[in-house]
Amino acid sequence: MSEPIVLARTVQTCRSHPSQWDAWSADGQYLYLRYRGGRGTVDAYDNADSDTWTTPPDGAVARFGEGWDQRSYDGDISLEEFCERAGLILAANAEN
Repeated sequence: MSEPIVLARTVQTCRSHPSQWDAWSADGQYLYLRYRGGRGTVDAYDNADSDTWTTPPDGAVARFGEGWDQRSYDGDISLEEFCERAGLILAANAEN
């Protein structure tokens, strides 16, 4: 079992529909966090510039709420709840 990812910095880029964040782990890895339609995904990329990503976000690092519901407009979640459900740890001194 791998160690949980600790987030050292987060920037909320959209509040809801979807809720999403740019995040950096304690070791500097960029992560894209997104929650929409009752489904949360976490993906790792080299940087925050989505134009350079070679794969679409699909929850390769973590995902929750597998029952994607296109009828659901549930796209509002707090960062704390997102982290809890995705198995991420938000550092006590994280920059937000």
